[in-house]
Amino acid sequence: MEKAKKNRGFTLIELLVVMVIIALLASLVAPKLFNKLGASKQKAAKAQIKMIETALDAYRLDVGKYPSTAEGLKVLWENPGNIKGWDGPYLPKPVKEDPWGCPYVYKSPGENGKPFELKSLGADCREGGEGENKDISVWD
Repeated sequence: MEKAKKNRGFTLIELLVVMVIIALLASLVAPKLFNKLGASKQKAAKAQIKMIETALDAYRLDVGKYPSTAEGLKVLWENPGNIKGWDGPYLPKPVKEDPWGCPYVYKSPGENGKPFELKSLGADCREGGEGENKDISVWD
């Protein structure tokens, strides 16, 4: 008779109680993890923008000017063949999109007398926004 008690498994009630406890813990932890994910994407976008800014400065030193809006950022990793002084690639691989999958916005010349504008539009891929949707500019 004692042998039968040792081989018994968990009851359905015990399994349900454990599953409820795990679900409660997950509901407390998950929102904190998703907040960290958004913050890490913002940090990644800032780091990529700084890297692109450095490549743009190196391009300007070689060519004598920043790429035009029409040329875009593509000239940083691909030689167009018609630019005198081009000595790239200035980036080891293409950086076409921000961490949210939206294209980086590049304009030359920039606004307010800046030589260029480079920014990520944030998670919503639209101008403006708050929090994770906030635009991240090279000049911030």
